[in-house]
Amino acid sequence: MFGIADYGAFVAAIVLFLAIPGPGNLALITSTSKGGVGGGLAATLGVIAGDQVLMWLAVAGVAALLAAWPPAFQAVQWLGAGYLAWLGFRMLRAQPGDAPVLNIRPRQYFQQAAAITLLNPKAIVFYMAFFPLFVDPAQHQGLLTFGVMAATIAALTFAYGLIVVLLTHYLAERLRANPLITRVLEKLAGVFLIGFGVKLVLSK
Repeated sequence: MFGIADYGAFVAAIVLFLAIPGPGNLALITSTSKGGVGGGLAATLGVIAGDQVLMWLAVAGVAALLAAWPPAFQAVQWLGAGYLAWLGFRMLRAQPGDAPVLNIRPRQYFQQAAAITLLNPKAIVFYMAFFPLFVDPAQHQGLLTFGVMAATIAALTFAYGLIVVLLTHYLAERLRANPLITRVLEKLAGVFLIGFGVKLVLSK
């Protein structure tokens, strides 16, 4: 279909990739908790934008460059790990009344989620190694094939993000009355972000 080796498997792989816990999911949850549905949807669009950039960079041959020059990929790993750890550290140090680590303005949520996605080695590895497996060399149709794949990824990411945002908003409304729970969740989010950063540094 459109030069995609197995479209059904491609869709299933994207859904599985989205559902794996990671910085992207944490960005959606935190953005919704801080900025409501608007902040969560802005973060969702940021994730989509980051995914699209990574995919088209892979199409342009950046994946081959990183594979041929391992230090480049290692630099991306360290950069991403450092960025996530920095966000987590800020969340751990946050005090009541402090400005939120993720600003409530949707434009900043978009930038935050896009940056986390772009610096997430898990996403980079997916587009470098896993994504090309679904391109059928015999039936490849150039930009049409990549365009269909890009549109599929964007649509699935938006649907998944919308579900996560609505569920998070539903729960957040019930937690807002208890500031202690909110603070504990924020600290846990910070710990997870630092954990993601450490994991990315140690993973090779």
